[in-house]
Amino acid sequence: MKKTAVLIMSIFLVVILSACSQKEEKSKDAIPNPISDPAGYVPGMVDINKKAQEDIQNAVNSENEKLTNALNENNMNEQITQFALIKTSLGDIKVELSASSAPATVKNFSDLAKKGFYDGTKFHRVIKGFMIQGGDPLSKDDSQKSMWGTGGPGYKFKDELTGKEKYLQGTLAMANSGPNINGSQFFIVTAIPGAQLPPSYTVFGKVVSGIDIALKIENVKTAPNDQPIDDVVVYNMELLEK
Repeated sequence: MKKTAVLIMSIFLVVILSACSQKEEKSKDAIPNPISDPAGYVPGMVDINKKAQEDIQNAVNSENEKLTNALNENNMNEQITQFALIKTSLGDIKVELSASSAPATVKNFSDLAKKGFYDGTKFHRVIKGFMIQGGDPLSKDDSQKSMWGTGGPGYKFKDELTGKEKYLQGTLAMANSGPNINGSQFFIVTAIPGAQLPPSYTVFGKVVSGIDIALKIENVKTAPNDQPIDDVVVYNMELLEK
């Protein structure tokens, strides 16, 4: 009798546990995992999202390629300036532009110079034994002195770097505050034999005459924020073929 009772009880427990297990499995299927699937899992959704992201990236890459091709075509069709004469209130600095290694940067610099963009700007940052920096349109306005060093042409363009850049005395390079955000600001290295900088600044030229003027500029008196006390003005930039 006892054996029969035990057998019946065992069968009853197996049935109950089986039913509970089925309910638990249904519950797991109905409720998404709150950690790994916070929005719930929809079959095929991951594949669809991945495909959409790939399509977007392909479209972006295609547009970038078009822009690059257009730029290269323009550079081939236009004669890129080889030299620029930076006429300042302390004298002239002649620079040779590196169109072969930094075509987009040289074209940008030349286009801005042709428009008179740099006329009336100032060397707003001068550090003796290091470099002189200019090209900020805000430096034309003395009422915005606190903002000098933050201005630009209203757009940004990519770096043209090799990763092996050296910043010897006389190097002309783009100033920036991060990767691929070049605008109009540039600097000329005055340090001897050069400035210890990471290869993060596009080199697009070098001083071929007037390094003494650059050294004269680096020796002007400056405020604690490295702004010259007496303005060093860029009157204009003359583009030259030789």
